[in-house]
Amino acid sequence: MAEFVQLVNERRSASNFLPEHPITRDELNEMFELVGLAPSAFNLQHTKYVAVLDPNVKEKLKQAANGQYKVFSSSAVLLVLGDKQAYQQAADIYEGLKTLGVLNKQEYDHMVQDTVSFYENRGEPFKRDEAIRNASLSAMMFMLSAKEKGWDTCPMIGFDAEAVKQILKIDDQFEIVMMITIGKEKIESRRPRGYRKPVNEFVEYI
Repeated sequence: MAEFVQLVNERRSASNFLPEHPITRDELNEMFELVGLAPSAFNLQHTKYVAVLDPNVKEKLKQAANGQYKVFSSSAVLLVLGDKQAYQQAADIYEGLKTLGVLNKQEYDHMVQDTVSFYENRGEPFKRDEAIRNASLSAMMFMLSAKEKGWDTCPMIGFDAEAVKQILKIDDQFEIVMMITIGKEKIESRRPRGYRKPVNEFVEYI
């Protein structure tokens, strides 16, 4: 428990990264293994990540992010995407429950149909909201996993989403929820933590 409290306290949004600290796919995959356990509505796992390690692509993303240097100096740039059509994978995702005998065929069919209907009946705004909600949960899990592995992160919304879509050839099926830069923070340039509301200002008990 104490380790988790320390992890939460130490996680900060890093505004300045030390250059020349490469991160490997294996290191990122260790984090993504944990991220895969993040909760998602109906277990649809709406989130997709695009991990950018190529310096040339990072430079293009820097321009799309209003020239923010941390995009280039980071060890990697992650685009967190929410799949607006995730519900269409319900049959494949629930197949394992049927195979294991947790669901019989009738229960499986009902579960798939109920999930698909739930999304289709609520329309496009709901699908977009769901993509953002679930990808945000996943992104927080990633940032905590990264910190546990000794890496610093910064969630970002200051970028041109359409430009990023073009650079990375992202399909309209996906909503770009946020950009996350990851690297080793330059501690000496860190600002004091900003004001945090006390509990009684953001919690109401009824």
